[in-house]
Amino acid sequence: MIRIGKISYWHVHAWDYTKQAQEHPEAEIVAVWDENPERGKEAADKQGVTFYASLDEMLAQDDIDAVIVDAPTRMHREVILKAAAAGKHIFTEKVLAPTLQEVNEILHAVNENKVKLTVSLPRLNDGYTLAIRDILDQELLGKVTLVRVRLSHNGATAGWLPEHFYSLEDCLGGALIDLGCHPMYLTRLFLQQEPVEVNAEFGYVTGKEVEDNAVATLSTPSGAVGIVEAGFVNNFSPFCIEVHGTDGTILYGTPNEKLLIRTTRKEEFKNDWVELPVAEARESAFQQWIGHIQEDTNADENLAFAVELTKLMEAANQSAREHRGVRLSDLQA
Repeated sequence: MIRIGKISYWHVHAWDYTKQAQEHPEAEIVAVWDENPERGKEAADKQGVTFYASLDEMLAQDDIDAVIVDAPTRMHREVILKAAAAGKHIFTEKVLAPTLQEVNEILHAVNENKVKLTVSLPRLNDGYTLAIRDILDQELLGKVTLVRVRLSHNGATAGWLPEHFYSLEDCLGGALIDLGCHPMYLTRLFLQQEPVEVNAEFGYVTGKEVEDNAVATLSTPSGAVGIVEAGFVNNFSPFCIEVHGTDGTILYGTPNEKLLIRTTRKEEFKNDWVELPVAEARESAFQQWIGHIQEDTNADENLAFAVELTKLMEAANQSAREHRGVRLSDLQA
């Protein structure tokens, strides 16, 4: 049984990961620490586990094997470095950290202390992602020329997103770094190459401290372009994916959850749009993390995308702030 200490209930998905741990037959939550003691004690009491007012004290416990990190983004480096130094395996909400420099510090600590780290990038494991990857591996679209992924909800306009998600100090950004993480890593995946430069534009529709409407474009060495869109200000904006190539196109979620293809690379897909089956989702990032701990393996692909995600987010934030394109090679490592 892997015994888990929960680091914070700040994030909106904190209870989702708690539930995943509770439902996993080989994991259990045994302790809670929170930078907000009242919230942390309430969460611990609800589960009947120990609340620690001191993170250092919780991490010093020999009967805790691992931690789930849902602390504010600004605290990720601090709490993850402490957990790694204490020899605890780590599962964390995205982003791993807001800057490449902090990510590299974290990865160094994880490797030095031989702990298993996995980042929650859930849409990498969804069936439509797996199906699109297979299509691209078969080169059914020819050379990829444009990828567009959009994810938006009405959290700011309808008022259901927690107020602390509009704190620039805690979140280090808004719609793009929170919700736009998913379109960002999917766009990077489907481009099949590392972007060279990022240009981003942020909008402040509801007048919050952080952006609630965002677009980022990614340029690549081949000339393919990625478009990442995210927002907190839309009632009926479906999650959607477009992947265009020299010979064909894939569409998903425009607006129905169907995967459509049309391409000259295959006779049966040439004359009209054809719906393809969506693959079964693979096991969740949390389940993969438990497996890495048990089998002494590493989340190599997951961490590679986590590093890329931070690079793209750091560049996008800098681009929006300075109103210019930011090259990934210029980021401080």
